[in-house]
Amino acid sequence: MFDINRFVSRHVTGRSRSLFQSDMDEHAVMLDARIRDRSVLVIGGAGTIGGAFLKEILRFCPARVIVADVNENGLTELVRDVRSTADIQVPADFRTYPMDFGDPVFAKLLRVEAPFEIVANFAAHKHVRSEKDPYSIAALLHNNVFKTRQLLEWLSVRPPEHFFCVSTDKAAAPVNVMGASKKIMEQVLLSFSAAFPVSTARFANVAFSNGSLPAGFLTRLEKRQPLSAPSDVARYFVSAAEAGQLCLLSCMLARSGEIFFPKLDQQRDERKFSDIALDLLDNLGFHAEICATEEEAREKAAAMDEHSRNWPVYFFTTDTSGEKMNEAFYTDTESVDWSRFSSLGVIRNSMPSPALVLAQFLDELRTLLEKDTLEKHEIIALIHHFLPEFEHLETGKGLDAKM
Repeated sequence: MFDINRFVSRHVTGRSRSLFQSDMDEHAVMLDARIRDRSVLVIGGAGTIGGAFLKEILRFCPARVIVADVNENGLTELVRDVRSTADIQVPADFRTYPMDFGDPVFAKLLRVEAPFEIVANFAAHKHVRSEKDPYSIAALLHNNVFKTRQLLEWLSVRPPEHFFCVSTDKAAAPVNVMGASKKIMEQVLLSFSAAFPVSTARFANVAFSNGSLPAGFLTRLEKRQPLSAPSDVARYFVSAAEAGQLCLLSCMLARSGEIFFPKLDQQRDERKFSDIALDLLDNLGFHAEICATEEEAREKAAAMDEHSRNWPVYFFTTDTSGEKMNEAFYTDTESVDWSRFSSLGVIRNSMPSPALVLAQFLDELRTLLEKDTLEKHEIIALIHHFLPEFEHLETGKGLDAKM
């Protein structure tokens, strides 16, 4: 059987030990003191990062855990997974609910089940492809910005001891709407930092996470379809377990308003998607047959027999909107503490936009999104006015047009 964790360790992250293990070990006593016997709410827990966070926090024996996610099938697999993992103790009060965190029934859950000492939100649109048109952008902004603000308002009635909401490296000098939405989310989060402890984390691509391109490689192989990837896009990667640990450390150890990110080196840690595809095929005993076009790759895949060890691959030069060639976790205008943790940088003293400015922008954004006739450039212009560092990279092409 294919050992995905071993492959990620050897061929993607290049680490045999978790990047964050030293910080997990050093702060284990504090983590235990802040988690043991506490009540935990995990939103979006059926996703790769939310599920990894759940596994990490369960190791510290909370008394009660509730997980909410719109993915009913994902919640089912999550329960099977945590109950089948040897070193995890699931509390007696462990419940999952298939619901949207913006729905009235979720608000009722908060009213009845609160207080929660620890709340972590992983429910988000995370793909750059989600900005194809005004409809998809509106859904992205409602989920990543407006529902997050609503959640914070609901929680402010009975505040948690720790609140975490996941961000992305694409929030640093964003060139796509997804990254900009997360930068706005960070501003919303900071606006509550005086009311109760809030934190977030920007981090790398999670190797083989749900919906990611590497995970798609495995699906394409299962369906005997060609692999396809950009040849010129490099990204930082962490394993799923590392993603869970990063979020746990930020949730439990950050001071209110801080943003955590992994200490990674561009020369050592960046990997191209095309290289991962080639390594994956080689690891599985296949030879990559490079094709000049998508059509050639599809035709060769259709002609393969069960004994073929050649696998068609199509690599292309990126030309879609919002794609950065290289990622960064912070900007020159942000103050970074490099000394507090061995594996983490901490963006500190981030200043939220003035309350009236933020409120006015969100009102204008909501009004704009409610229009029946709406152009993508109108949304981008309004966001750019609020976030001058947002320089949208528009090519007129989207990922839905690619294999």
